[in-house]
Amino acid sequence: MSDYDYTNCTGANKALEVNPPNAAVSITTHGSDWLWAAFSLFMFSDLGMVTWMWLRPRTQRILHLLPIVILTATSIAYFSMASDLGSTPITAEFYGNYHQDQAGDPATRAIWYARYIGWTIALPLLVLEVLLTTGMSAAEVSSALFMEVVFVVSYLVGALLTTTYKWGYFTIGTAALLYVISYLVGPALVAAGTIGTDVRKVYLRSVPFMAFVLFLYPIAWGMVFYGVLDLVIQPIFLYAFLCQLRNIDVSRFGFAPAAYTEILSI
Repeated sequence: MSDYDYTNCTGANKALEVNPPNAAVSITTHGSDWLWAAFSLFMFSDLGMVTWMWLRPRTQRILHLLPIVILTATSIAYFSMASDLGSTPITAEFYGNYHQDQAGDPATRAIWYARYIGWTIALPLLVLEVLLTTGMSAAEVSSALFMEVVFVVSYLVGALLTTTYKWGYFTIGTAALLYVISYLVGPALVAAGTIGTDVRKVYLRSVPFMAFVLFLYPIAWGMVFYGVLDLVIQPIFLYAFLCQLRNIDVSRFGFAPAAYTEILSI
């Protein structure tokens, strides 16, 4: 019994056998297991959001649409990474003695562009989901969304570079992220208060926490850290945010006139 090869079990994770790592510093089978678990949580949350949307009155479903897109995009990104797909090898600037001994000097590190593609879709839409509840103008919202895209794209370009110029892109991306955070906790908070005290309370209970999690992205490192941040800021935050808004009519955010809402509900 002790000689049984558990790696040949039908349910064993063979992603790295089917898709071998293309870099010296890459995920292990345990890392792939974690990514599969995260993918399952994102997909389950996505299906739950779809179900919740259909259970809502037809005129109150609009705030559930973006979360479905967000969770779908992130699910695809995590499926790709769990399958050891969506990465490219880049010469690593920092790595431990273990990788140097195993792969020589210099070692290559897997840069997961699939994650950045997922972020490019999910994070701006996450910001949009929040700002839609503030009644801000399209121009104001667009500036925050653009800066969120700048944050992700700058970090991707920086991650793909092997020279010290990468830090210039990281600086630009961090500055763009700080702009978004300052916007969320500043003008957007004031705008939410003009809609009503109840909306302002929901915003105060939710968005500062979201801004804090966004602030952690520049200092995150590794599959587990990024995975935890993605789980917290996407399914957990979105469910909590929408749950608090469930009794607030979306017509107050300017999505549909109250009279039109009454006609559709007949």
